[in-house]
Amino acid sequence: MTVRHITDGNKSGQRFLALTLAGIAMSGGALAGCTSSSNTSSSNQDASEAKKPVTVTLVSYAVTQKAYEQIIPKFVEEWQKKTGQTVTFNQSYGGSGSQTRAVIDGLEADIVALALALDTKKIEKAGLIQPGWEQELPNESIVHKSVAALVTRDANIKVTKWTDLAQDNIKVITANPKTSGGARWNYLALWGAVTQSGGTEAQAETLVEKVYKNAPVLPKDAREASDVFYKQGQGNVLINYENEVLLAKQQGDKQPFIVPTDYNISIDSPVAVVDKNVDKHGTREVTEAFAKFLFTPAAQREFAKVGFRPVDETIAKEFASQYPKVNKLFTVKDLGGWDAVQNKFFDDGAIFDKMQAKISK
Repeated sequence: MTVRHITDGNKSGQRFLALTLAGIAMSGGALAGCTSSSNTSSSNQDASEAKKPVTVTLVSYAVTQKAYEQIIPKFVEEWQKKTGQTVTFNQSYGGSGSQTRAVIDGLEADIVALALALDTKKIEKAGLIQPGWEQELPNESIVHKSVAALVTRDANIKVTKWTDLAQDNIKVITANPKTSGGARWNYLALWGAVTQSGGTEAQAETLVEKVYKNAPVLPKDAREASDVFYKQGQGNVLINYENEVLLAKQQGDKQPFIVPTDYNISIDSPVAVVDKNVDKHGTREVTEAFAKFLFTPAAQREFAKVGFRPVDETIAKEFASQYPKVNKLFTVKDLGGWDAVQNKFFDDGAIFDKMQAKISK
């Protein structure tokens, strides 16, 4: 097996991870029981073509990489046993918004696993994904979930709830919601913590503005935000995915963190086949099989191992002890749905841009 790493979702500097397994010998000879030589020849040709090596391109957002590095070899092995076909995967990771634009601009993904359904819908609107993709897979195509967490620089930083981030002594690190899907979840977690508890939108806007005023920098994606906090030492609170902090804890990180359990947002991440590209590449069968494989217990367990909340109920119970129970877990639908949220908060000239202009004065 040969593994080649390439990363970053931008077209000018992508790294791809290619996972290649050795091909297997094709079987020759006539099929027993055929009544004509022409039928035998056609059957052999079909069988031969079915076993030609195939390459699938997965485009995903930054923090999923650890999970897919474990899931893909399992699928490749299973697919080869089932069909005799060798599969090579190219993978690209980066900020969800940047990845979305890359696919629309020509990065020929066969399957996208992005941070939020809004990004997938942008690819649909570009004519690359057929409408109705949400119904093609289980759980409305949501493949895993998470919630937002707060990592503190040390135990002297006291934060337990979202409103604590507005304190004058807090320096918050979060990615830019204009380029990062994860950062949009962070923004909405802050907003919803006010509106879902009965507060007004004016109160929500005041809180969010204070928190972003406390942000010394807005990195382009969740991975870069983690690097700014951990490696560069900036900020004293990092808003991150729960799965990221759980994975860091598994790897020996001892920095304290909390998951706000009074109010939090369900970070629902979908997967979708890119119809135009799979038809162009002739990869629909294997790509659809891979998409379905992501919902199997074997794949869901790998998502859970790196901290994602699985959508498979059995696996969720298996890993229940690692997830704090959130008293009020709200969703994007509770905030009006992605189309309304994008228009209200993240479009050019919307609330986020106005807030940033106000902060920069």
